[in-house]
Amino acid sequence: YSLPENIVATTSASEALAGADFCFHAVPVQFSSSFLGSISSYVDPKLPFISLSKGLELNTLRTMSQIIPLALGNPRQPFIVLSGPSFAVELMEKLPTAMVVASKDKKLASAVQQLLASSNLRISTSSDVTGVEIAGALKNVLAIAAGIVEGMHLGNNCMAALVAQGCSEIRWLATKMGAKPTTLSGLSGSGDIMLTCFVNLSRNRNVGLRLGSGEKLGEILDSMNQVAEGVSTAGAVIALAQKYNVKLPVLTAVARIIDNELTPKRAVMELMNLPQVEEV
Repeated sequence: YSLPENIVATTSASEALAGADFCFHAVPVQFSSSFLGSISSYVDPKLPFISLSKGLELNTLRTMSQIIPLALGNPRQPFIVLSGPSFAVELMEKLPTAMVVASKDKKLASAVQQLLASSNLRISTSSDVTGVEIAGALKNVLAIAAGIVEGMHLGNNCMAALVAQGCSEIRWLATKMGAKPTTLSGLSGSGDIMLTCFVNLSRNRNVGLRLGSGEKLGEILDSMNQVAEGVSTAGAVIALAQKYNVKLPVLTAVARIIDNELTPKRAVMELMNLPQVEEV
């Protein structure tokens, strides 16, 4: 792909931010704090940040809505999160896509809706920043689990059961953190989960697929030229589960596989041997 004439690429933050009406932030979560700290002097305190980065900062467990104002030293920096089932390659081919923008500021959410909506992109608005961010972060971890199932050739029944369980775990945790259940069944929740877990273009699913096939994590990551956010976010899952006192067997198993505490085969055995319970 070549860039359209009305887009100019630059590595200069001061040049990119001068006179900007909006800033799209797509730096991976784990590098966002240091990057934003280094450019903060060029950022207008009223410049709205539209975050495309999905994940949780390791150690701090912060989401992008917390990272951006902290890193910029401005607690009032306008913030919007953009999420939903959207592979970039399909958007660039102008195929029909639907996404959601969430902000605590309704006017700002509407302004970004108007900015992005087109004949091939539908944009819904939401005030549930927590729900959109947590679903977007944790679906990447669930996608690794879905890839592992695929890589181990465990079948479609297993895949459906695993993803359903993962959806429940995301709902349990997100609602404890203040998210609305309706967000989790919408575009940024179920919609994004379906795309990331079931389609081969997903980076996180591909990591799981290769883990399930027996490859080592280090080799997989070394061979990738893009970031799979789920790998880092998995590390935050165990801490979140403890903090909010929620049992997350599938998401926790992914974290343990990534930390080399558990083999994929052993993880499946453990999950299948959990107590038989009432569905919640």
